Amino acid sequence: MDAASPGQRPLGAQISHMLKAQGVEVIFGIPGVHNQELYRGIEEAGLAHVLPRHEQGAGFMADGYARATGRPGVVYVITGPGLTNVLTPMGQALTDAVPMLVVSSCLDPADWGTGKGKLHEMPDQEGAAATVSDWSRTAADAGGAYRLISQAFREFRAGRRAPKHVQVPLGLLAAPAPGWSDEPDLDSRFLPDPRNVMAAAEMLRRAKRPLVILGGGAAPAAEAVRRLLPRLGAAAFTTYAGRGIVGPDYPLWLGSMLARAGSQAVIASADVVLVLGSRLSEVDIWRDELGHSGRMIRVDIDASAPVDRARSSYTIRADAAAFCEALELALGAGRADQGWTAAECAAARARWRAEVDAERPGIVPVCDALRAALPAETMVFSDMTQFAYAAKEVWDMPAPGLWHHPFGFGTLGYALPAAIGGKVGRPEAPVVAIAGDYGFQYTVQELATAVELGLPLPILLWDNDGLGEIEASMIRAQIAPNAVTLRNPDFLALARAYGADAAEPGSLDELCSATRAAFSAPVPTLIRMRPGIG
Repeated sequence: MDAASPGQRPLGAQISHMLKAQGVEVIFGIPGVHNQELYRGIEEAGLAHVLPRHEQGAGFMADGYARATGRPGVVYVITGPGLTNVLTPMGQALTDAVPMLVVSSCLDPADWGTGKGKLHEMPDQEGAAATVSDWSRTAADAGGAYRLISQAFREFRAGRRAPKHVQVPLGLLAAPAPGWSDEPDLDSRFLPDPRNVMAAAEMLRRAKRPLVILGGGAAPAAEAVRRLLPRLGAAAFTTYAGRGIVGPDYPLWLGSMLARAGSQAVIASADVVLVLGSRLSEVDIWRDELGHSGRMIRVDIDASAPVDRARSSYTIRADAAAFCEALELALGAGRADQGWTAAECAAARARWRAEVDAERPGIVPVCDALRAALPAETMVFSDMTQFAYAAKEVWDMPAPGLWHHPFGFGTLGYALPAAIGGKVGRPEAPVVAIAGDYGFQYTVQELATAVELGLPLPILLWDNDGLGEIEASMIRAQIAPNAVTLRNPDFLALARAYGADAAEPGSLDELCSATRAAFSAPVPTLIRMRPGIG
């Protein structure tokens, strides 16, 4: 079916209409002379547009929107610096499997590599974006642009939830273009081979101490996982990204404590380890080896996951939910004998929690107070900060997909713009941003965007007057701390200058009250927290 209205439009306008037909509702971007043709069709197509103050903010907003809604975040940027500014968020989305489509302009092919000094000229713009995306490609004509956009959305639906980049030459964006044709969409889940499921079921059925490790990729399988665990008699860890799939209501839960040194002995005591939807990367375990001695079954939709590093015995490429549904059937009736006890799992979690409290004094009580005070459905977007490092181990989540952190790439400045994107995508949900005083200043200008949108967004600022985590690392490495202290602005006055509210609570009760009040404010609220608050 021809999805375009009668007559032709410039290709830039057609792209906005096509995105609307793909289910896109919001564009995050900054208009410029080079991409203004993309803006020609935004209002006519019925798309909303969010104007950040920097393309990095646009990318992080699209990331937060995608994580909050499950739908791809879409970004419009200009040739050259617009694209390079969004590369950092693209890298974050790539490592954390976040669906994002970046549409940029580019110079006309006749000008590539000529060195004519064209505005925004880059030697290899497509190649630059390819380093931080699933793929980066140039549209040769209108049909090519439509095919690339269609391919991106088919792959998003098929589980390849990673950023894609489509660039369109300037002349092509402005040229008249016909409409596009819809393509059939097939069931795109990666279904497991039944023989692999039966083999996994047999291994798990015979296991005396099975252990399940749940990554972020297992979130869609949460309901099936909760049914499976007691049937298997399995203990369970979650990665940081998998928090909320199971929680303290499951007696054999070991928490999001994989990075604790003591977890190695616990993992080694398991005779079969089932890993669902996790790459088991460095930022999941913070050591070279997981520590298992028994057999490992890995289930992942991503064929490129680092299988050798995890030393898996049996690897199954499949959608986690589809695998769990098939495994339920393959296991049949009955309940496994439990080689684990609730007491040993609870004792391990308590021991590790005490370690976190000792390593980062004063943060755990703040986490406990906030967790009790916030609505259960609150979405949290955190930055690379000591507060978040402690919280992601001790702040238990009631459901998956509620805490979002820049895990793999580890970018500073993520929390504020990502929270804005999350709130745009889920305006009815309570959303909180958590940032450190240094990382917050990477994207502080996006306060203007949040104020402009009238977002009731609490921004919890952990202010320890510097790069506290780096200073501690230098001391551990016997390096004299260098370049880790700084002169901060008056954060409360800065927030008010942008038009936001601001508060500095003096106690945990005041902190919780200020945060709750911020959910109903007409603008975002910056809430400054100092170490020692209590």
